[in-house]
Amino acid sequence: GRLPAHEVPRIVLDDAAAPADGGTTGGDPADAHPATDLAQGERVRPLDPRDTAYVIYTSGSTGRPKGVAVPHGNVVRLFSATAPWFGFDEHDVWTLFHSYAFDFSVWELWGPLLHGGRLVVVPHDVTRDPAAFLALLARERVTVLNQTPSAFHQLAAADRESRTELALRTVVFGGEALDLSRLADWYERHAEDAPALVNMYGITETTVHVSHFALDRATAAASSASTIGVNIPDLRVYVLDDRLRPTAPGVTGEMYVAGAGLARGYLGRPALTADRFPADPYAALFGERGTRMYRTGDLARRRTDGGLDYLGRADQQVKIRGFRIEPGEIEAVLAAHPAVDDVAVVAREDVQGDPRLVAYVVTGSGATARTLHDHAAGHLPDHMLPSAFVTLDVLPLTPNGKLDTKALPAPARTGQVTGRAPRGPREEILCSLFAEVLGVPRLTVDDSFFDLGGHSLLATRLAGRIRSTLGVELSVRRLFETPTVAGLSAALDGAERSGTGPTAGERPERLPLSYAQQRLWFLHQLEGPSPTYNITGALRLTGDLDPGALRAAFQDVVTRHESLRTVFSEDGHGARQTVLDAAGVRFELPVADVTEDRLDERLEEAARHCFDLTADIPVRAELFRLGAREHVLLLMVHHIAGDGWSLGPLIRDLAAAYTARAARRAPDWAPLPVQYADFALWQRAAL
Repeated sequence: GRLPAHEVPRIVLDDAAAPADGGTTGGDPADAHPATDLAQGERVRPLDPRDTAYVIYTSGSTGRPKGVAVPHGNVVRLFSATAPWFGFDEHDVWTLFHSYAFDFSVWELWGPLLHGGRLVVVPHDVTRDPAAFLALLARERVTVLNQTPSAFHQLAAADRESRTELALRTVVFGGEALDLSRLADWYERHAEDAPALVNMYGITETTVHVSHFALDRATAAASSASTIGVNIPDLRVYVLDDRLRPTAPGVTGEMYVAGAGLARGYLGRPALTADRFPADPYAALFGERGTRMYRTGDLARRRTDGGLDYLGRADQQVKIRGFRIEPGEIEAVLAAHPAVDDVAVVAREDVQGDPRLVAYVVTGSGATARTLHDHAAGHLPDHMLPSAFVTLDVLPLTPNGKLDTKALPAPARTGQVTGRAPRGPREEILCSLFAEVLGVPRLTVDDSFFDLGGHSLLATRLAGRIRSTLGVELSVRRLFETPTVAGLSAALDGAERSGTGPTAGERPERLPLSYAQQRLWFLHQLEGPSPTYNITGALRLTGDLDPGALRAAFQDVVTRHESLRTVFSEDGHGARQTVLDAAGVRFELPVADVTEDRLDERLEEAARHCFDLTADIPVRAELFRLGAREHVLLLMVHHIAGDGWSLGPLIRDLAAAYTARAARRAPDWAPLPVQYADFALWQRAAL
């Protein structure tokens, strides 16, 4: 049969490689889809295992999805190569749980077909109801289950509340990092009937699965929380450094995959394909020539037993106040609290320029934010403590069963409604300053600065605002000790009136570093030039642009801010900074033509610039021209010369200078009252 014409779904394609008419020539859409399969003689040529079997779209960093084209042969060899591990047969019952837009569905669809098993198509509403899905597994006597860890944790929670008897013999994990420690409860409940649990790492571009790690109760308890095991026999996994050299066991590198499972590339994206599927420099060692490998973007380390530890996405590390942080490390600490059933930690920037860590927790016993904060504080340094805790009934998942970060709500940034109102002018002023720095509309005198998202950088800013507004000396330590308006107001009763802060004056010939600069200089000496401490910002500029005026504006900004024309060195007394004469510094602004599809690649490449702090000024910019009236400006500042807060004033000064230079005049601004070198001298004298 055929569907009536009015019931044929219309699918609109939006891809440069797709036919403009969707593959039809007009008329009844059903006419383009014969009721019977094409005979070989009706085809342009016989099907080949290298022909594309399907295209699955994955998210792109620019917001434009990438169509991954996978050939027929890849799917067949996937099951052939993994057959000895599983022993699937005609008695198995599988579920199609995932969307066919997610490549886990390839495993779910073709597994039962190739082995003669039965496939249960799970209704969409059941995939969103762990209790209903658990009942389906029992009712249909499902033996093979494929789950992302996020979905399985919710299923395990439903299993705790049920006495349902399951027929599972194999559970395959994929799609996300698996925290092995969270399986202990499952093994406890299923001590006698536990199915085989298998952790399989994979990517769409390498046809579903890459590695295999068989678990049992003992291995799950003893293994690293990120173990993904060994590669599938017909694949090779390299762990390489940034120069494509193999790393030693225990040393972190990026994973590259080579062998039989690689996709053909990205549909209609030859430049992106060439970038992500480079030539395999080690192919000759395996008797191959001219083959490719896939750059995964995932970090890993090789274990001494040959297995792999997965360490997360290279681009999932977040940078908070100069520290590089793995959210998974924080999640593991919070998940260890007995009241926490599920947890996700993400970096949010709900207030521009103030990125902060937010923990989303599912608790069974109503643990408070203070309880969880104290638990985390007992295991993590201050810079890794979440600024806010949000309690949810369940973590939101995407149709693919992964954490839906876009559906996570912003934490409330308002104070408690039951606290006390300000009781005098000083408390009113302090409430106003707290609210200003935290970006909240209101708070009470009993609200804690840190419960509302405060952190060390904001505490420093608040201490400065209190010092300038109330004229009293206030240390950041005092703010940590008394983080409420009520407590701080009482503490200020005996505080000394503010005398001197940093001032411009006569400087010694030898300028010391501030304590923050000293730490970064030490790291620079230890690690060598590295992009790790680059602070970057990209601005899209639409309209007429004068590159010459923009370069002159940068020159004005570097002249105005001494910290942007400072170099560092060592002498017999330790580290020192030298402010270069403005007349001797020429700011360069490279301009490069680039297409939209290569923009992200060029920005990432440029952002990896390594500053030599002994010779380079710690600021750099590049201008990328997309068209006559479309540009993207990449700005980079080394952390030794600024922080996240510095970019705002820097960009404002740049805008003012550009406005002036575009009008063929110099910027009209007052000189800065103090420079960073003055602050370093004051800090050394005060502390």
